[in-house]
Amino acid sequence: MLLENKIAIVYGAGGFIGGAAAQAFAREGARVFLAGRTPAPLDRTAAAIRAAGGTAETAQVDALDEGQVDAFTASVAGRAGGIDISFNVIGVQDVQRPLTELSAEEFLRPVSVATRTQFLTTRAAVRHMIPRRSGVILQFGGGGPQTMAGLGGLKVALDAMESMRRQWACEAGPYGIRVVTLVTGGVPESLPADFAAKDELAASLAAATLLGRTATLADVGDVAAFVASDRARTMTSATVNISCGAIVDH
Repeated sequence: MLLENKIAIVYGAGGFIGGAAAQAFAREGARVFLAGRTPAPLDRTAAAIRAAGGTAETAQVDALDEGQVDAFTASVAGRAGGIDISFNVIGVQDVQRPLTELSAEEFLRPVSVATRTQFLTTRAAVRHMIPRRSGVILQFGGGGPQTMAGLGGLKVALDAMESMRRQWACEAGPYGIRVVTLVTGGVPESLPADFAAKDELAASLAAATLLGRTATLADVGDVAAFVASDRARTMTSATVNISCGAIVDH
């Protein structure tokens, strides 16, 4: 298995993307620690992992709270003997409307949330990875070269995360720690079931790709597990593009 005996933390593991990644990590042999603010969705993800024969533990953690993040990470490292993977996919509280219709607070909120939470969870994990001289930090939702109208501060937040990824990769690389971002261009399965325009949005996302289809949650989990594994040991400070061509690299 790709991640046998690895220790993985997933923040936002009660969500669609975090849950898919956590299940893939566990399927590939990792011991998974699920963190989030709401217990019920974490418990559902943990139940799915255990039903498939995996190992998962849950913890109620606010990934924007410095003290909680540091304490949780130290607890995992102490009980499990270290941390091999940290993946933060919490929501960034963005408001998607034209910029002219946003307040300054609405525009800045996703930038502040994304940079704060990614900094806190990455710093906490890296501090425990440095003595072992290995580890993988995963991010989700890179900015890419393109944008579109009506995204509010989301694109700016994603671009800030890419800059953080490069900085962390530079500083953590000498300790054998890799930092990689996954970018999808949109996963229709992650839309809420009661989202009014779900079918229309899914169709538009597929139409924007070069392959005529979008990434699935299973795709995200499979790629995340591979990137977190030693088979991707040469990959760092990089974006892994699984957008089916919706985002064209240059």
